[in-house]
Amino acid sequence: MELQQMRYVIAVAEMSSFTKAAQRCLVVQSALSHQIARLEKELGARLFERTSRRVRLTPAGAAFLPAARQCLDAAERAAAEVAAAVGEVRGRLAVGLIPSVAAVDVPAVLREFHQRHPKARISLTVGASDELAEQVRQGDIEVAFLGIPVTAHPRGVMARKLAEERLVAVVSPDHPLADETSVDLHRLSSEVFVDLPAKTAGRAQSDLAFTAAGLTREVAFEVTNADYLTRLVGAGLGVALLPPTYAEGLAGLTTIEVTDAPARAEYVIWGRESRAPAANAFLELLGIEEE
Repeated sequence: MELQQMRYVIAVAEMSSFTKAAQRCLVVQSALSHQIARLEKELGARLFERTSRRVRLTPAGAAFLPAARQCLDAAERAAAEVAAAVGEVRGRLAVGLIPSVAAVDVPAVLREFHQRHPKARISLTVGASDELAEQVRQGDIEVAFLGIPVTAHPRGVMARKLAEERLVAVVSPDHPLADETSVDLHRLSSEVFVDLPAKTAGRAQSDLAFTAAGLTREVAFEVTNADYLTRLVGAGLGVALLPPTYAEGLAGLTTIEVTDAPARAEYVIWGRESRAPAANAFLELLGIEEE
């Protein structure tokens, strides 16, 4: 059983197509199909069901796929450790981040990282803090940037607080509040809100603040994507509470100070297990030494 055969199986499973998998792996389709057929013969089981319309894993293929991924990850990790021993950083660096991360200029850090370690492969996952923390705990990503209420702390991971900041209200320029220099939560409680889904970390900081003040508010629009959230605000559909450093970069919207605003803490987190060389190099670039 060869590593290349495993790569081909993973590619076909992810692309649901032999043609697209061959294109991704930069090989002709006949060569990829031949290698998978050899592997199926060696294993004594078919890994894929092939029809004229689609390709999907058989039960045997579904059982084989996780082990194949683990094997490839282990092989890549071993190669990266050898390279690190002679002063070269390579391998995968998977980074997760919330859309509104502001304490770190992530694109600038990634640019410097790539300049220093051009043979490392970088993948980015944008999502909610809760989801990213779970992916770090599971080892699917190595490093993540989160935004959570100041009363919370990331669990099951290593963490370093980067910053705290109080949220600001963001409205469209023609909103009735747009001419105000400051407001409080009591005034905002009568407005319609656009926010992240309930029970997410990004939503919790605002919900907790209104509850602590004995107030309720109407969240008429729940949006999973922060970019689209700001588009709804720009369309005049409601008010949003966002980090000021993130709100500053939003064109066409008006920000208003909230005198009793909730606060958000930003963290960088990483797994408790031993880190790959690329993850070590990235955290060192952030000024975090190996712990």
